Amino acid sequence: MQISRYLRKGAAFGVILLLSACQMAPVVMAPPQQAATAQGPAVTRAQFGAVVARMRPVATQVCRERSPQLDCNFNVILDDRPGQPPNAFHTRDENGRPIIAFTEALLRDLRSADEIALIFGHEAAHHIADHLPRMQNQAMTGAILGGLVATLSGADQTTTQRIVNASATVGARRYSKAFELEADRIGAYIAARGRYDPLAAADLFRRIPDPGNQFLGTHPPNGERLREIERTVADMAAGRPI
Repeated sequence: MQISRYLRKGAAFGVILLLSACQMAPVVMAPPQQAATAQGPAVTRAQFGAVVARMRPVATQVCRERSPQLDCNFNVILDDRPGQPPNAFHTRDENGRPIIAFTEALLRDLRSADEIALIFGHEAAHHIADHLPRMQNQAMTGAILGGLVATLSGADQTTTQRIVNASATVGARRYSKAFELEADRIGAYIAARGRYDPLAAADLFRRIPDPGNQFLGTHPPNGERLREIERTVADMAAGRPI
């Protein structure tokens, strides 16, 4: 009875997580004072709008080719609220429609239409590869297993909740780096389909802060991401499937 009760609590936590953890880990750029200025002027809203107009139908087509069971009608948002950090992320609305959001601060850190297109493709790829529900399912599994371990060890309710929370985080992040590399690969393909240059865009990985190879980090090292894009471009040139 005790075990069943805590398992239900773990499952309940997983359900809450499914409802609340509704976005993939964002692409985070350097703070404005750290952004490289030698790369040229920041992109403009007009450039952003032009890239979105060209990329959205391409992403929709790739989505329909690869994941026809999903809603492929991308909604793109530019978040111009003051104080928002430079980032971009993918999420879904309550009806499953994909949303790609860029903050205006991110535009100030980008230097070309190619970079906008690569980030757009990356976030679209998270939806196309169905990463969000897969991460949520892993989080729920981690929460339930954490609750079981805590119960069997005789932990009190407060400790159990901490273990459940930590286990959910581990579960959600278990494959996050692999998901990021997959999104880089598909995203580079989408950008190329939109007639942008993924290799030129990949220079941003030489500019943004490197997360390294942190335990439970959400992003791979920048060098690994750069190599993934280079491999993708080589595979496309050779006619290999992406």
